[in-house]
Amino acid sequence: MTLPTQLTPEEARRRRKRSVAIALVLAALVLIFYVLTIAKLGPQVLNRPL
Repeated sequence: MTLPTQLTPEEARRRRKRSVAIALVLAALVLIFYVLTIAKLGPQVLNRPL
């Protein structure tokens, strides 16, 4: 088992920015799929009885 290496502050900052960018892209894809699904099903899908 290898010991974890300590990241420099610059590497940690870059990793954090990359993680935030990946999270934003993933959230955008989820939102696009949600909007496209609602558009494909039509607006009446929201007016169904529960």
